Formats: sequence, structure tokens, C-alpha cells
Amino acid sequence: MYNKIKEATEYITSKIDIKPLIGLILGSGLGYIADEIEDPIIIDYKNIPHFPQSTVTGHEGKMVIGMLEGKPVVTLKGRFHAYEGHQLSKLIFPIYVFKELGVEGLILTNAAGGVNRTLNPGDIVANADFINFAMKNPLIGPNLDELGPRFPAMAKPIDRKWLKRIEEKAEEKRIKISEGTYCWMMGPSYETPAEIKMLEKFEGDLVGMFTMPEIIAANHCGIKAVAFSAVTNMAAGILHQPLNHKEVMEVAERIKYKFAKVVKIAIKTF
Repeated sequence: MYNKIKEATEYITSKIDIKPLIGLILGSGLGYIADEIEDPIIIDYKNIPHFPQSTVTGHEGKMVIGMLEGKPVVTLKGRFHAYEGHQLSKLIFPIYVFKELGVEGLILTNAAGGVNRTLNPGDIVANADFINFAMKNPLIGPNLDELGPRFPAMAKPIDRKWLKRIEEKAEEKRIKISEGTYCWMMGPSYETPAEIKMLEKFEGDLVGMFTMPEIIAANHCGIKAVAFSAVTNMAAGILHQPLNHKEVMEVAERIKYKFAKVVKIAIKTF
């Protein structure tokens, strides 16, 4: 595994002349943020040795490296999900490649369902904590001692100091960022009303099919991380209409400029 990470890293470094400081992973309908990167170097996932491939609509499957808000960044336009059939170790492969490239801070974005009834579609919520309802861990198997400890702590899954700076700057720009607990479910089916009732009892605020494996990997290898959800729909049973991926994409499109501002603030404040 470590040799594969090194091979992927060597291929990427052969194509660029900057050292990325910040990594971004962009969820459904959010890849437009990468379009603002200056002097971009664009690499298709399929050309990177051992890199997983994204198969979901709205995930372009491209790595973009360049300057954004005056800082060198590496961005994934499209992430990977367990429901696509990837092994969990494949889901976190890009995080370790980021680490080898020199990334010190990770910004994750996702489209999530609102479990907390005070939320509304279009809200932006910082993932302050996480619950693993997938009941799986991407670190199962031999540990990569070169990258992190066998038993990484998860007491502080996100960097609170970084998040505080982001929230303060966002407030100055009159952008409201709530905080909530993100619940990782395996997917690809949306949750049942009974499952959402369960998440409510566990005081979950958001539900989605990604993000937590990347958070675990970032904590494992020592990358500071923050994560933000665009609430694109209310979870099953909270509203009466059925959920669909088209709705997720439409809401993500509606709030994309506000979400882009949050990501830019995160880059500036790192």
C-alpha cells in the first residue's frame, strides 16, 4: 500500500512545480470551486497510478493543482464512496497521497441530509463531530507505520482553532455557519424514516454517505481537517416528499456561491 502511495505521489509531482499546502475534496455539485484555481494543472484520476475512480453524477474525476486565494492547493473534483464498490482502503488512498505531497490542511465539503429539524435546505453546517453508523473503519488491516499510529485518537476529529477562525471571518461577511454532528451511513439507498428517528435519538444533525473515512485518515496521518455540509434536503420522514439525487444537485447549485466563499475563507485562515 505504501509503495502504491509513493508511486501515485511521484507521478503527480512529475507534473507540477509547486508543493500543495491545502487539500480540498469537493462533494456532489461542488466541483465548481476548483474552476477558480489559478494556473491549474489538471490530472485525470485514471492517469494516476493506483488511484480510485469516481462513478457518481456530479463528480468529474479530476485532480486540480494550482493557486487559490494565494495558497497552493490540490483539489479533488469528485470523491469516492463505499457504495461504489471501493474497498475502504481505496477511499482514503488520496488522503495519504495528499500527505506525501506535503499537504498540511484538509478541507472537506459534502452534500448532506438534514436530521436536525432546525436546519433547512441551503444551510451550511460545519461537521464538528461524527458518528460512524456504517460500522466500518478504513484503517482495518495492516497499519501504515510510515504514515501514522496503529491506534489514532479521534477525540478531536476536526481542528477547532482553524474552524473558529473560519466562523469568525464568515460572520464578518454575514455568512451563517452552524455546527453539527455528521452521521456516516453506507448508502447508496437513502435512509428510512425509522433510521432517521434513530439518528435523531443519537443527537445526529446531518446524514451522508462519505466524509468520515477521510476524516479518520486525516487524523491518522496528522493532517489538520475541517469539513462542511451543504444541507441539500431534509432526511426521510421529516418532510413528506421522497428524496432524489436531482434535488441534491439543484440545492447545491443554488448555494454554490455562498459555499465557495466559505471554502475560500477556510483557505485564507489556514
